[in-house]
Amino acid sequence: MKTALDISIVIVSFNTRDILRECLQTLIKEANTLNHEVIVIDNASIDKSAEMVATEFPTVQLIRSPINLGFAAANNLGFAQAKGRYIILLNSDAFLTAQALTKALTFMETHPNVGMGGARLIGKDGAWQPSARIFPSLLNHLLTISGLSTKYAKSRFFGRVDRTWANPAQAAAVDWVPGAFAIIRRSVLETVGYFDEQFFLYYEEVDLCKRIKTAGHEIWYLPEVVVVHLGGESSKTLEDMTISKSGTQIALWQLRSNLLFYRKHYGLLWTWLWMQLENVWHLLRIWKNTFQAHPEQELKIAYSKKIRQLLQQAWQDTRGGRVSPPRPW
Repeated sequence: MKTALDISIVIVSFNTRDILRECLQTLIKEANTLNHEVIVIDNASIDKSAEMVATEFPTVQLIRSPINLGFAAANNLGFAQAKGRYIILLNSDAFLTAQALTKALTFMETHPNVGMGGARLIGKDGAWQPSARIFPSLLNHLLTISGLSTKYAKSRFFGRVDRTWANPAQAAAVDWVPGAFAIIRRSVLETVGYFDEQFFLYYEEVDLCKRIKTAGHEIWYLPEVVVVHLGGESSKTLEDMTISKSGTQIALWQLRSNLLFYRKHYGLLWTWLWMQLENVWHLLRIWKNTFQAHPEQELKIAYSKKIRQLLQQAWQDTRGGRVSPPRPW
């Protein structure tokens, strides 16, 4: 029988050995006053991440997967083993600052209507990272790909996607929070279900937040809980993949997950419309840059052509967002 702890910290690792070591060192320092457990799921890393955990952190519960299960399915292994009343999602490239766990736990204990909370994410340089977002929609996607959300970041309308208009120091109820750090009420997770494993990577936390809100619980952004997040470290270890413009997201996987999410929550028509929006936007970019003879324009043309190819592949791979390709992607 499981004995209840305050928190279970679940970390998925994929070829981030040295960063994972730093993550665990920081975590153990911050969690030492709490009744907790740490569970690391290694997604078939080839950099001896699992061996490092077993040797240097013997109190950590280590789960070794023989294949790369992806983010959702690997976390679910940890969820099933966890004993805590609250579960902490923590990326291997995320580092807790002072009192982060205590503040997150205190908030959840005093706000029983909240099912999930997220941290204020910052880079190593202290720069703000998107930490609370609005659910995907065609309008929100258009604002993002057109650059309007960046150009008019302080506008409540144009800056809605990443809430760039809002005061980052103010707590707020939001649509969803990134999975780099999140605290989830165990009872809520057991009610709505674990991560949907059709999402190999990306959108799994968006889907979970949507289900939590549909069940009548709130999602909150907690600015006092500060977490340093590098971002995309596992993605950077993969070769022979076309990387999205930000350099941290794997384009094909992201497109697949987009389609899967839209089909699950909005249906076939809106999934097809999202695909057409993405497709037409890149077609217009190609047309626009064709008339400007400059190396930068040539790169933009090549990028948009590749994305259009990958979009068609993602549509075929997922049968229009209906099925998830076999793991690992």
